[in-house]
Amino acid sequence: MLGLIGSRPAGRAARVLCVGAHCDDIEIGCAGTLLALQAGGARLEISWAVVSAPAVRREETRKAMAMLVRRAARGRLICGDFPDGRFPAHYGAVKDFVESLKRLPAPDLIFCHERSDRHQDHRIVNEMIWNTFRNHAVLEFEVPKWDGGLGTPNLLVPVSAAQMRAKVRALLAAYGSQRRRDWFSADTFMALARLRGIECRSRSGYAEAFHARKLRFDGFAAGPSRE
Repeated sequence: MLGLIGSRPAGRAARVLCVGAHCDDIEIGCAGTLLALQAGGARLEISWAVVSAPAVRREETRKAMAMLVRRAARGRLICGDFPDGRFPAHYGAVKDFVESLKRLPAPDLIFCHERSDRHQDHRIVNEMIWNTFRNHAVLEFEVPKWDGGLGTPNLLVPVSAAQMRAKVRALLAAYGSQRRRDWFSADTFMALARLRGIECRSRSGYAEAFHARKLRFDGFAAGPSRE
């Protein structure tokens, strides 16, 4: 299986912007990958933007980010206060919120929701990202939920068992408000990562998966032999 190696900016940290509709979406969708990126040795600046972050859950997100993003790599945490499940009714204001993210230093990589996600808030965030950031690498993450909708992602990121455990530990420790939900469990998060690990033959057995709808191929970089 051929690996994709991203280019690293010269002389500065690689900027990663993660955008989620709700508190915990980023952690569920790409926290393992963020941990893997930090373990890779590249200089990083990781910022989070959450569109719907009421006061109680905002503090949960702040705690989760502190657990998952080391201080040297920690960028901004930007929170909106749009009502959960009502993004279509606030379409213009949500658009303004996402547009405001362009005031940040231009990201090299963006993580956001998958385009075909069955949650209307998730779909709108995806639409806004693609409307706002037109010359960026965007990876769309998946969030398991009772409405289903998991598809066939085409980009998989192997993560270690330790990174998966750290992801789950942060989710369960930070989000006390969500532990009453029957799907919000270590089993859910580990099981999905295990299935995605099988799909990419991850050595650890675990991976996170993304939809990469538009990527530019700039050639090959030297890497370890697979022979």
